[in-house]
Amino acid sequence: MKSAPSGAAQDALLRRILDVVSMPASRIPPQDRQMAGDILLDMLFHAGERERLMCANRLAGSREAPRRLLRYLAQSNFQVARPLLEESDAFDDCDLAEIIRQTTPEHRLTIARRRNLSAAVTAVLADVSEPHVVREILANRTAVFAETTMDKLIAASRDEPSYCLLLVDRIEIKPSHAMAMFWWADAVTRRKILTRHAAERQEMITLCSDVFELAAAEGWQDPVARKALQLIERRQRNRAAIERSPYDSLESAVQAAAASGMDAKVAQEIGYLSGIKPVTAAKILSDPGGEALAVLCKATGLKREYLGMLWTALNRPLDLEPGVAHPQFLIVSETFEVLSVLKAQTTLRYWNWALSSAYSPAALRHAQSLGEPANEEAEFSTAQRTARLVFGR
Repeated sequence: MKSAPSGAAQDALLRRILDVVSMPASRIPPQDRQMAGDILLDMLFHAGERERLMCANRLAGSREAPRRLLRYLAQSNFQVARPLLEESDAFDDCDLAEIIRQTTPEHRLTIARRRNLSAAVTAVLADVSEPHVVREILANRTAVFAETTMDKLIAASRDEPSYCLLLVDRIEIKPSHAMAMFWWADAVTRRKILTRHAAERQEMITLCSDVFELAAAEGWQDPVARKALQLIERRQRNRAAIERSPYDSLESAVQAAAASGMDAKVAQEIGYLSGIKPVTAAKILSDPGGEALAVLCKATGLKREYLGMLWTALNRPLDLEPGVAHPQFLIVSETFEVLSVLKAQTTLRYWNWALSSAYSPAALRHAQSLGEPANEEAEFSTAQRTARLVFGR
């Protein structure tokens, strides 16, 4: 609505009513303040930007001002709304959610910078899916995120890589989030994921040691126990696979690949000997960055020289030029050095558990075709969620 020119009486009245609305609680009953707020709001519908900005500046420090009035000003143009969005403590989560949904990216960016944002507010900001706003709330150390919001942002980071480094530093991130995000993160983020977010599972190994004997006595017939124990077990290499393999050790298979190149058959054997499923081995061997190879080698006890052999087998250069190591191989080598055996084993086992045993190709195709979970576990299963993130959209 276009504002009419205001006379001296209207201007004076607006200022007096604003004085009433701004009074401390000790001087005015709440009923009087609410009535004054209703009058002021009606006057502001016909006022200009100067009057609205005056009210916004005056009320930014008031916790008692009627919230309907504050919401109206906060949804006005950004110059008017800014003082309230930056300073006012009067808004509750519902107020902020309404303002987020009804205003502009400038309003939302300012809200994202507010201190002590609740999980409900960050969820609404994340749902708007504006990258610059999402980056701002992720960088806001006083903001709180719900796990379901983190799930959505991890999925979104696949198409918006700038989220990854901010996400990996959030205290709300879970190992399952980090392990899924590894596959599309940059080198710096990957290093943080592997060194900060991989568990060493010492307590689980100790407390479950007798369960391995019970499962073995039952012939490993219980699929639920077998699947869980595969993640906890201390040994990584598959000893039974060596008896069936044309190679006498994992080292021999890697040497063969380095000598004649990596083909599907030797890649499969490397996976079997390493104690991982073919889909996991394929994901690791095709990893563009190569840090997954460092995890594989450290987890299975391969020495550093075998990392170079695997690199060569995959037709990747060790040297940029004679005497100068290739920078990407340097990154992978450093990852191998800084990663502990236990964390590497946990990472490899988690990938194998989440990417292969929890989500069959048939179930994945079903989920992709219907756009919904493949079974009743999918809504809550960490493994199935990770599989969908890594292999599907």
